[in-house]
Amino acid sequence: MSEPRRTALDATHRALGATMTDFAGWDMPLRYGSERDEHVAVRTRAGLFDLSHMGEITVTGPQAADLLDYALVGNIGSVKPGRARYTMICQEDGGILDDLIVYRLADREYMVVANASNAQTVLDALIQRQAGFDAAVRDDRDAYALLAVQGPESAGILKSLTDADLDGLKYYAGLPGTVAGVEALIARTGYTGEDGFELFVRPADAVALWEALTEAGKGAGLVPCGLSCRDTLRLEAGMPLYGNELSTSLTPFDAGLGRVVKFEKPGNEGRFVGREALAAAAERAAQNPPRKLVGLIAEGRRVPRAGYPVVDAEGTAIGTVTSGAPSPTLGKPVAMAYVDAAHAEPGTKGVAVDIRGKHEPYEVVALPFYKREK
Repeated sequence: MSEPRRTALDATHRALGATMTDFAGWDMPLRYGSERDEHVAVRTRAGLFDLSHMGEITVTGPQAADLLDYALVGNIGSVKPGRARYTMICQEDGGILDDLIVYRLADREYMVVANASNAQTVLDALIQRQAGFDAAVRDDRDAYALLAVQGPESAGILKSLTDADLDGLKYYAGLPGTVAGVEALIARTGYTGEDGFELFVRPADAVALWEALTEAGKGAGLVPCGLSCRDTLRLEAGMPLYGNELSTSLTPFDAGLGRVVKFEKPGNEGRFVGREALAAAAERAAQNPPRKLVGLIAEGRRVPRAGYPVVDAEGTAIGTVTSGAPSPTLGKPVAMAYVDAAHAEPGTKGVAVDIRGKHEPYEVVALPFYKREK
């Protein structure tokens, strides 16, 4: 068993008393104190995250856009420099290998950000799909540390450390800038349901930037946050997690995310990996929807976990929980689950979760559970 990888901020996390955990081969902070307090801080003030386990892959060259249009399901060629797009990489059979964010850094340069657990898979797939394209694929996982500031106070905190045009930085965009004297790619994507920024920096600069952000955020109530509250934040925001809501056994259409698949692409004559299977999946979803991803809110206090069966009034299994946790914002346990289309409408009666043999009543709701006020 190999030792877990450590981020450039490992000593900082330990000095702060973080509870560490192995996540996708990385030793990462799970929480620093109360995960509920960290969650509430992001919803009401600001939280500081180390996301250096994410996988950065750079694609460059005259046909970089054509390669990505072929390798991924989105229309990447239409992304303007300085903007980003949420997309997916699929197998030939349409199964989801990973969900991604792709940044267009320059005319012929893109950065693909993969989930930590799938970074090597995505890298291998891009290298394999590179054949025939005048483009280069580079593993840049060791070239970046990634810090994120999330929450309603995040813009104010960051503005005190940079003269970059944060007001002009749109959602799903990125721009190069200097933050506390550190060169960074400043992005605005987020995974918490709040406004926030991601800072891609050299690993050697990570500690200095963390300390500067911590100092700048003192008056605004900024706290360090671990992976545990990141999970409850994204759950409340109805955002999928690979391995829970997304997998190779599901197509984007099965996951209710068919909108990310673009069949009309100017490059490659519209060819891309998985096109035929995904066209068939789109037709199936339109004619006879399979299970749908829904939100469930508990009437009681028992918390559902991934894999628990969802049942109807007769106790017949109608679905499966993919993610579940207590929601600090709602004050009740919540879950995401794939359920039969007949039971997917918000307000459907008689739906319950089988929690260790007891059928706990749950209300079916539309996702997300939480949406911030603009």
